[in-house]
Amino acid sequence: MTEADIPAVDALEQKLFPADAWPTEMFYEELAQDTRSYYVAVDALGGVIGYAGLMCVRPIADVQTIAVVPEREGQGIGSRLLTLLIEQAAEQRAEDVLLEVRADNPRAQRLYRWFGFEQIHVRPRYYRGGTDALIMRLKLKDWAGMPGRDAAAAGTAGEQPKTTEESR
Repeated sequence: MTEADIPAVDALEQKLFPADAWPTEMFYEELAQDTRSYYVAVDALGGVIGYAGLMCVRPIADVQTIAVVPEREGQGIGSRLLTLLIEQAAEQRAEDVLLEVRADNPRAQRLYRWFGFEQIHVRPRYYRGGTDALIMRLKLKDWAGMPGRDAAAAGTAGEQPKTTEESR
């Protein structure tokens, strides 16, 4: 992600997370931090269809955000973005990757479990409206790469979980 991507990312952010959207300035601030890595997924026409961000302060990396446009769900975009974040954390020699996910978002929780994340804590009433946040962790020493489509962990007869994720 570059500053030139922020208007499109911000528009997507407002659409996907109207109640919890980051202020536009926050994306600029995040890009300015050397502990952050942000990425965009674009379609064939260059339109932003997903984005993701990671903060790494060893020994912990933290998924800051991950999102995919609803009309592109189930196409592996979220999985590729999450894989990129995990690989970035490993390159930066983090030991664990953490994330927060809404307790009322089972689709995202399935994706994270499929990747090997385990729930380690609950933050009560973390999100607007009082929804809890589940804190999940992936130990990078256990990371073997992006799960295959037929991985038993997917739990759906070989299908990859849908990829509308929200980690904040």
